[in-house]
Amino acid sequence: MRQRDRHAEGVWLGFLGVVLFSFSLPATKVAVPELGVAVVGVGRAVVAGLLAAVVLAIRRERPPERRHWPGLAIGALGITVGFPVLTALALQEVPAAHGAVVVGLLPAATAVMATLRAGERPPRLFWLACGAGVVAVLLFAAAEGAGQPQPADALLGLAVVSAAIGYAEGGRIAREIGGWRVICWTVTLAAPVLALPVGLIAARDGLEAGPRAWAGFAYLSVVSMFLGFFAWYRGLALGGVARVGQTQLAQPVLTLVWSALLLGETIRARTVVASVLVIGSVWLTRLAWRPGASPHPGARPHPGPEDHRHPRPEDTRVPSRWRWPSG
Repeated sequence: MRQRDRHAEGVWLGFLGVVLFSFSLPATKVAVPELGVAVVGVGRAVVAGLLAAVVLAIRRERPPERRHWPGLAIGALGITVGFPVLTALALQEVPAAHGAVVVGLLPAATAVMATLRAGERPPRLFWLACGAGVVAVLLFAAAEGAGQPQPADALLGLAVVSAAIGYAEGGRIAREIGGWRVICWTVTLAAPVLALPVGLIAARDGLEAGPRAWAGFAYLSVVSMFLGFFAWYRGLALGGVARVGQTQLAQPVLTLVWSALLLGETIRARTVVASVLVIGSVWLTRLAWRPGASPHPGARPHPGPEDHRHPRPEDTRVPSRWRWPSG
C-alpha cells in the first residue's frame, strides 16, 4: 500500500473509531446511576477481556514479545482504568454534554503524548491547526454554557491525560503487532486484575438495573472498550498517533448529538456552527501534515505494520485455519 493511501486509510479508520467512541459518555451517563461507578467504569474492561481472550484462543495467538509488555501495561492503565473510572466519577456530577466538551481536549493531549512516547514530531502548522481546534472546542463550551469550572473538571482532565497516554502507547505498539492485537492483549492483561474488585462490589451491592442501564453497559463493554479500538489503533498505526488523533475533535460534537437524541438535550443553531468549526479544524490538521511528509528534518516516515523491520503480525501466531485482518 502506498504511503499516501495508508495515511488516508488511517484517518478514515480513526474517524470510524471516534464515531463509535462518541456514544461512550451518554452510555456511561445512563448506566452509572443504576450499576455504579465500579461496575460501569471497570466492569466493561472485564467483559471486553473475556471477548478478547476468546478471539486470541481461536486465533491461537502467541503472547507479544517481552519488550511490548510494559507499553501494553501502560495502555491498560490508561484506557481500561483511568479514563473509564474517572469519567464515570465525573458524570455523577456533570451532564454528558459538559463531559464531551472537556474530553474535546483529548486530541491535543494525544498529540503531546505522541511527541513524548511515540517519537512523532508534528510540524508547527500542525500545532497551529490543533490549537484552532482546541479554541473551537472551548468556544463550543461557552456557547453551550458548559464552560464553568467544576470539581468534576479535574477528574475529566485526568481522564483526558489517561486516555492520551493509552492511545500513544497503543498506537506505537500497533505499528509492529497490529491494532486489533494491541486491544486484545491490553484488555486480556487487565481483566484478571480488575475482575476481583468488580466481583466483590457486585456481590455486595447486587446488579439490579433496568434495560437502558444494561444496554449502556453492553455498548461500553463490547464497542467502546473492544470493537471500537480495532479501527482506532489500526488508524493510529497507519496514519500516525498525532495526525489521526485529531479526528477526535469531532467527538464532542457527535457526543452532544447523541446526548440530545438519547438524553433529551436540545441542540441550538450555534451548535451547528460550532460543529462546522470543529470538523473544519480536523481537516486543517490533515492538510497541515501532508501524507508522505517527514515529521521532522532528516526523519523517515513511520512504517506501517506491513513494512516494519520486525516480524510481520502474521508471524506471531501458530498455524491455524482461522484468518483475521493483519492490522
